[in-house]
Amino acid sequence: MTAVAFIPARQGSKRVLGKNVRALGGHPVIAYTIVPALDSGVFESVIVSTDSEEIAAVARRYGAEVPFLRPAAFAGDTSPDIEWLEYTLQELKRRGRTWDCFSLLRPTSPFRTADTIRRAWALFSAQEGVDSLRAVEKCAQHPGKMWVVNGNRMEPLLKGGPRDQPWHSTPYQALPPVYVQNASLEIAWTRVVFETHTIAGDVLVPFITEPYEGFDINDPHDWMIAERLIADGTATLPSIQQTWASSS
Repeated sequence: MTAVAFIPARQGSKRVLGKNVRALGGHPVIAYTIVPALDSGVFESVIVSTDSEEIAAVARRYGAEVPFLRPAAFAGDTSPDIEWLEYTLQELKRRGRTWDCFSLLRPTSPFRTADTIRRAWALFSAQEGVDSLRAVEKCAQHPGKMWVVNGNRMEPLLKGGPRDQPWHSTPYQALPPVYVQNASLEIAWTRVVFETHTIAGDVLVPFITEPYEGFDINDPHDWMIAERLIADGTATLPSIQQTWASSS
């Protein structure tokens, strides 16, 4: 099987300005996705999809390809992944480049390693009859304890458990395990995009991430947590050999 890694990195992040190229631990955060993707040995190509010349220059410095910039129409705040992914695969196919599988590796998960990617690839490769693999982790807040509020009344989001002890009144440890997707990685057959116009298809295999592999930086609070995890040695960033001199 042949595979390509796509790293989506549009400009215009509003919660953390310049997030994808902001320095973390001595390198722009996107570097901690590019380098492990290259080091994993899984992919024939590692391609960054961006609408920014600045991000493209940083990506190329760390070894990724940016064969073209993403059109602005596919780079808005609410643009779904399927739009830019379908466009990118079609444009690359027009240039004679195709792969059996693709992976989405988001640059906001800096603690994902080459080993993480290899483990996920081994799991996906061993499956039969699946469309894709997606990284998940156990929910910190169980949906069995969540509520939908309508005016001055509310009802459980999930109605489950015995009548005398519904899920919302059950200790977390006694609730059925529930997992939430994280941004660490996805792997799918390329055919899924063209046949179903989705990035995942219908049959998914779970890849349960280990501590911090699925940590995702979405806002300033997440950024502070990432810096703290690095400072106290709780989490380790992937090793990058080259030096980086920020222009800022």
